[in-house]
Amino acid sequence: MADELHFELTLYPAPVLRRPATPVTRFDAELAAIVRAMIERMTDSNGVGLAAPQVGLKKRILVSSPTGEEEDVRVFCNPEILERSGPRMVFEEGCLSFPGIFAEVERHDVCRVKAYTALGEPFEETFDGFASRILQHEHDHLEGILLVDRMSAADKVRHKAALDELVHEYERRRDARPAGKR
Repeated sequence: MADELHFELTLYPAPVLRRPATPVTRFDAELAAIVRAMIERMTDSNGVGLAAPQVGLKKRILVSSPTGEEEDVRVFCNPEILERSGPRMVFEEGCLSFPGIFAEVERHDVCRVKAYTALGEPFEETFDGFASRILQHEHDHLEGILLVDRMSAADKVRHKAALDELVHEYERRRDARPAGKR
């Protein structure tokens, strides 16, 4: 794998977004390059979280930065949410795989996470507020759960045209690829 990776965002309804991601088994230079490229894509896209399926990879990796600043980025390999607690809060969420679409989503305010660093070091930590929400959202991606799955019926109706446009654009790009690359 090249030292410098550059990822494009994978947009809804790409099938990789629906497939549960597979565990990271090697904590090596290739993983370090993937993580660096994911952080670059997240920050260049003005995101606060990004999961590997959102860049076309079926790996259980997510990165987050509640402040949006690169110096605050955290890396979670093979994350498990051990517990969700605290009050259930409704907050507007967006998603880099659904550009321009925002929906009210209800989530617990607190989550306890067990994961590994990009170096393979295990850790367990409790997050609350916005950091917890980001982790729960990105963890959903690792399970094949998308923003559209968390939307209310009213939000689905409100965003129908934008969702349909994403589907149409995906089909257009797919159909434009050479037959061997589909």
